[in-house]
Formats: sequence, structure tokens, C-alpha cells
Amino acid sequence: MIPWSKLSQLSLKVGLSSLMVLALWGCTQGNSPSVPKNEASPGAGKATPKAEATTESEATPEMEATSEVSPTAAGAGAKTGWTAKEKAILKTLMLASLPTPEPDPSNAFADNPKAAALGKKLFFDERLSINGKVSCATCHKLELSFTDGLSLSHGVGVTERNAPTIIGNAYSPWMFLDGRKDSVWAQALGPLESAVEHGGSRTQYAHLLAANYKPAYEAIFGKFPDLSDAKRFPPKAGPVEDKEAKAAWDKMPAEDQETINRIFANMGKAIAAAERPVVPLTATFDTYVAAVLAGDSETMAKVYTPDQEAGLRVYIGKGKCLGCHTGPLFTNNTFHNIGVQKMIPHAGMKAMEGTPMPELAIDDGRASGVGKVLADEFNCLGKYSDAKNPEACKVKALEASKALTATMLEQFRTTTLRNIAETAPYMHDGKMQTLEEVVEHYDLGFKGNPLTPPLGLTKEEKAQLVAFMKTLSGPIAGDLTAAKEPIP
Repeated sequence: MIPWSKLSQLSLKVGLSSLMVLALWGCTQGNSPSVPKNEASPGAGKATPKAEATTESEATPEMEATSEVSPTAAGAGAKTGWTAKEKAILKTLMLASLPTPEPDPSNAFADNPKAAALGKKLFFDERLSINGKVSCATCHKLELSFTDGLSLSHGVGVTERNAPTIIGNAYSPWMFLDGRKDSVWAQALGPLESAVEHGGSRTQYAHLLAANYKPAYEAIFGKFPDLSDAKRFPPKAGPVEDKEAKAAWDKMPAEDQETINRIFANMGKAIAAAERPVVPLTATFDTYVAAVLAGDSETMAKVYTPDQEAGLRVYIGKGKCLGCHTGPLFTNNTFHNIGVQKMIPHAGMKAMEGTPMPELAIDDGRASGVGKVLADEFNCLGKYSDAKNPEACKVKALEASKALTATMLEQFRTTTLRNIAETAPYMHDGKMQTLEEVVEHYDLGFKGNPLTPPLGLTKEEKAQLVAFMKTLSGPIAGDLTAAKEPIP
């Protein structure tokens, strides 16, 4: 991480004008907040169009909703019917407005069924760890909507962040809460080498694939390299924290390192193919909105309670939630500082039994994430990417923002609100255990930030907002939700 004292000094020098420039730039990196023209259900239709910067004269329905809503939408009182503007906003939030994800230019196998089948096996294989007990599913459990229920995730050690869900990851241009990876396949590689997550090394994984997955690998990526020479390809080698593995890696010729890197990258691409179809399916909210748009008052009354409807009105109005949590996945996939920092672990935080909570340093978030993704050998511009046109790589545009990293201090990626009731604890550090705590945090406003004053929600409105968010839970699509297949 960037030294805190240095970043604090930099942030003071940048000034508010740079903050505004960055905010405008950041809003162009996620899904467009405008009302989609494509109304196909998930998995159908055209890819999301590239977002454009929104000016005051091009304000979208969601943005206007925070300041121009019906009197009742700004509060919690009962109301019958929705205005045309409110209906337009609701339509942008329903799953029927979710297009297929854009193709990943860096992964030619993202939509390959054979790659997805291999990736599913790898996702659940605990041998892909230093102790044979940790898999991707350790921190991304189906029963918890692909999270782990812990404040700080626990692999072979304890991490410093909360594990976000993988639901809808195919729609995000940035991975991890600090955006240090620019594709799902590159993200999948990070935990495999992390000393506190899987804790393994590249040659370890390559040898595992050679022994157990060779036919499946070759059916997708071509002939598997001969790794039988243990002197050239040690059983434990990689650019990792483990000194023995690092020393063995440094002794390997560059061409042998590249052979292993190619296998390693293909592992990530297979796992990404398995994760790509993991998207939310129809929730109570979507059924309600469909009824609103159809004028079906009977279904509206059947599926939503008055409190849930009032909570939805608070969400699009007085709660100002659409500033970050917009679109069918309820996220703009960009980065924001929401005032959750300088955290001291407390009794409410959840850790694995017998594992103490670590002391956490200030987490600078996106400020260091930019540098990491630009330097990543597995990014879209790297030699292991399948991208044929560098202009198709979103990471290329980040070069221009390097001078603004001081304004990105403590910014973290906005996560989806789909199935939010099942993905506690919340925030990047898992500090908040309940949705009630989260709503209270936003209601108080963020100290020192004049752009985020207190919301002034009543006790009733807070409860209604939570009641609404619970209606965003629903089934999840994707083969990773099916029965786990035997590991070869």
C-alpha cells in the first residue's frame, strides 16, 4: 500500500477540481445509468453499450430521482401508484433490463463450455492450496450467495478484507474491492498465490493440472507442456512470499517461467468461464416492478408489503441510493469513499473459531489498486491476454489517471445489492454485521465530506429501506450452483 502520510499530503495538493474530474471519469467505467433500450432478460440481447460521461443537460432518470421525486417518494408515507418518471427509474433496475455481459477481449475462452466445465472442477478443488484444504468455494459459498459470512476472509490465514460475492462479476470492468485486476480470470489467479488465501505456487498448480486435468486442459488450450523434468520445473516455485518457492522460481530460465505462466493464466481463464454465467435470477423486486409496469395492482399488493413499497420509494428518493447502486445489478461498478476506515476490530466481527482478528492498517483502496492493475503481468495488455486490440482494454485508459491516485484514497468498488440479505457482513472490512448498521452509517453522512451530508431518515424509513433491500434476494444462475462434481 502507498504510505498513508505521503498519500494524505498528495490528496491535499490535488484539490477539489481534480476530485470532480475523477468523479466524472469514474462514472464512465461501469454500466451506463441511462434507461436501457434493450429489455431482454439476463443472458439475451446485446452487450451493454459503453457509458458516456453525463453532463447536467444529460441527466438520467436515476440521477434526477435524488432531487426530483414525488412528495411521498421523498418520505415513507403510503401512496398508490407511481409517476411516469418513477416507472422509468424502476424499469432500469429490473433484471429484464440486464443485457448480456460484454465480451472479455482478454479471454478467448470466456464462453467456452469445455472451459467452464474445467473451471467448475478447479473452483471446488481444495488441492489448489498449500495445505490441501482451501478452494475458491472456501470464501465463495453458494449457500451464502458466494460469500463466506466472515468479516475478514479466512484461507490458510486471515486476509485483510471481506470477500465480496462473485454474482454478476462478468459485468464489472474491475475486480477486487480496490480494482487491482481487470478481468475475472486475472482475479482468479490472485488468491491462488496469496500467502493467506490458497498459499500455493505456480509450478505446484501446473503439476496438479498435468496429473489430474491434462485431457480436459488439452481439449481447450492445446497440448500440455512436458513438465517431467523436475530440475526445470520444481514442484514448488513461483513469484510468491514463500522464500523457498521464490528462490526456485528465480533460478528458472525465462522460457520455462513463461511456460508455467501460460498454464497458470489458462487456469484462470477456465475458472472465469465457470463464473461468467453466475448472475441473479428474478427476485420479488423484479416481480413487483413487472406488475407496476403492467398496471397489475393485484400482483403489486400480493408480492410487496406497504413497508417494502415505502422502502423502495426511500431508495430512489430521500435515501439517495442511486448515486452508486444503480442498474439491474444495483451497482455502478465504480469506486467510492464512503467513510468506512480506521477500523479497529470489535467483538461483533466474525472470524473463524480460534482465529484472532488481525490489527488492520489504513487501507488506501483504489489509490494503490490503480498502480497494481497497470503493473499486473496478467492484465488485458499483457502477453497472456487474448486481446487483439489494445484499445479494447479498459486498463489502457488508467494511465492518464495515475496522477490522480491521491483523490482515490480509501475508495472501494461498489458491490451489487442483489442477494444483499445473504451476504453479511458488509463493507470492505466486514465491519458492519447487519443491513440496519449499514443504513445507519449512510444516514449519519460521512464526516469531512460536504458532498455526503446526513440523510435525515426517520426510524420508520430506515426499517422500510431494509425491508425493501431484502426483496432483492432470489435464485442464482450458473453451473456453479449445480451439484459439485467429483474431483478427479
